[in-house]
Amino acid sequence: MQGAGEAQHLWECDGTAQPDKPGAATERPRYRAIFISDLHLGTPGCQAVPLLEFLREHNSESLYLIGDIIDGWQLRRRWYWPQAHNDVVQKLLRQARKGCRVVFVPGNHDEFARGFVGNNFGGIEVAEDAVHTTADGRRLWITHGDHFDGVIQCAKWLAYVGDHAYEFVLKLNRHVNSFRARAGLPYWSLSAYLKHKVKKAVNYVSDFERAVAAEARRRGHHGVVCGHIHHAEIREIDGTLYCNDGDWVESRSALVEHHDGRLELVYWQGVGAPAERAAPAVHA
Repeated sequence: MQGAGEAQHLWECDGTAQPDKPGAATERPRYRAIFISDLHLGTPGCQAVPLLEFLREHNSESLYLIGDIIDGWQLRRRWYWPQAHNDVVQKLLRQARKGCRVVFVPGNHDEFARGFVGNNFGGIEVAEDAVHTTADGRRLWITHGDHFDGVIQCAKWLAYVGDHAYEFVLKLNRHVNSFRARAGLPYWSLSAYLKHKVKKAVNYVSDFERAVAAEARRRGHHGVVCGHIHHAEIREIDGTLYCNDGDWVESRSALVEHHDGRLELVYWQGVGAPAERAAPAVHA
């Protein structure tokens, strides 16, 4: 990132994003809470247009931004900030102004924002972590999850190398899906396919999930909502609910809480298409 002042400017600048639908502010929010992470604004891999569509179609009483919202690692190397990315920021600010509680928990790619913990930018709260209580009384710990990544904590240089490799896979993924779109085929994630096929990647995901769930349990919470590994999931681990909301560079996924406390993963398919439910809603 080009410095703290530049980062703060991204949250405060005026934009030209399209207004929301008339009357949207007077309707009951569709969800009690929405959890999203790993937008990676500031990179070509960010699917900003579909994200903006999702935010316009899905409102909530609370919105949790669980890290890697702005990709400071990439922006330090190369400035990339198209209008669509600015529109997403403006949409988030507008939701806060309309009464939605917006909480930003920074991750490793936007770690610069950890210097602003306790501050409020345009109605968006910046917090180290948070606790969300569902309608049915479950306490969910909100954390990005990078503190449980051994590569990030012990060999940050290796994380940067991995980030370059991941960027290459995303570029290849865009080319593959451009060809698939011309052929009339649906979107397919190359990196997700590789994660599921490579044994070490599968073990890494499993170890991460267990470590995060164990810490939530140690803190006395019923569950955890995190991001970081770009692998959407809802499952119980040793009696603790583990939720990962996925990402917006590959899966276009979000975790949502219904007004009765049910938790569900949704995948955005585009305007006019119903959001795909890939995991059953989870009650207490």
